[in-house]
Amino acid sequence: MTTNDAFISIRNVGKSYGTFRAIDSVSMDIAHGEFFSLLGASGCGKTTLLRMLAGFESVSSGEIFIDGQPMSDVPPYRRPVNMVFQNYAIFPHLNVAQNIGYGLRKLKLPRAKQDQMVDEMLDLVQLSGYGKRRGHELSGGQRQRIALARALILKPKVLLLDEPLGALDKQLREQMQMELRRLQRAIGITFVFVTHDQEEALTLSDRIAVMSGGAVLQVDSPSALYEVPKTRDVASFIGNMNFLDAKVTGCVNGHAHLDVQGIGRLDFPSAGTTLTEGDKVSVAIRPEKLVLHDTAPVNGSKAIAGEIALTTYLGERSHYQVRVPGCDTPIAISTQNIRMHKPQEATIGRPVWLTWSDDALIVLER
Repeated sequence: MTTNDAFISIRNVGKSYGTFRAIDSVSMDIAHGEFFSLLGASGCGKTTLLRMLAGFESVSSGEIFIDGQPMSDVPPYRRPVNMVFQNYAIFPHLNVAQNIGYGLRKLKLPRAKQDQMVDEMLDLVQLSGYGKRRGHELSGGQRQRIALARALILKPKVLLLDEPLGALDKQLREQMQMELRRLQRAIGITFVFVTHDQEEALTLSDRIAVMSGGAVLQVDSPSALYEVPKTRDVASFIGNMNFLDAKVTGCVNGHAHLDVQGIGRLDFPSAGTTLTEGDKVSVAIRPEKLVLHDTAPVNGSKAIAGEIALTTYLGERSHYQVRVPGCDTPIAISTQNIRMHKPQEATIGRPVWLTWSDDALIVLER
């Protein structure tokens, strides 16, 4: 995306609290109508950045633009944004309709127009007929929908969401993820979503910014972050990953020769990389991209021999830990249970072999 395509443009933004640098010169662009997520562990700066977009935190350096307009001197109540928090803050003394229409009071619209807008919001969040109910009569998912409706009724250009699903149980959380995506597509405005849950970010987002230590490590689509992470930090944060230490022993004809821990020699395409002889790198592979065999492959495939150290049955999938000579930690494998699982097949200590396709390996420079 180029800056000209950006609806939200964050340019060299920093935030300091005394000597502590919470946000360190962040720059990125977000398109109109995009579902964009800020993903990272607690303390990475994602909520601080969201609050700066909302105007609840000032910018120490840099500038934020929304729809081409600089925001530094614009107070929160004049910004074209609204925000949904983790605690939905449903007013207990008001019914559902009054909660949703609370922000309309300052617009001084005719009562009939306000009622019409509230009814439209109730339809949008699929709660028609709930207008007269009180907050204590609603489930957690319903309260979350009311908070969304209250934020959307003022027709903001951007909706900011600070871990709004964090208080829900797993099943309801998954339902509300689909509901959020449906809402975003229905109204077509830009959503900026903060979460520490990688699966949630992968499920919901058009693009994700992975943050750590106040910096943005990578901005990409969910599939690109998962399949081709650019750094070890990103690879380890998005999903599960096996890392094997390796050293570049030579580069010839567009290929790097690697001496890989527990495997031996591998050849890897070096085009587009800066790999040179002597470099220390990490070879990464996802657990589901490894294939578990009971016997040594005979077709000449590269294979790792080891023995099962641990097995975990999870219904649709089974996870294994395999000890491999020369590796400091067991290698993780994840397989789909497409036939009846037989626990005796996963006996601790049973010898196994692991194979993979060439495109399953990722080489990450240290």
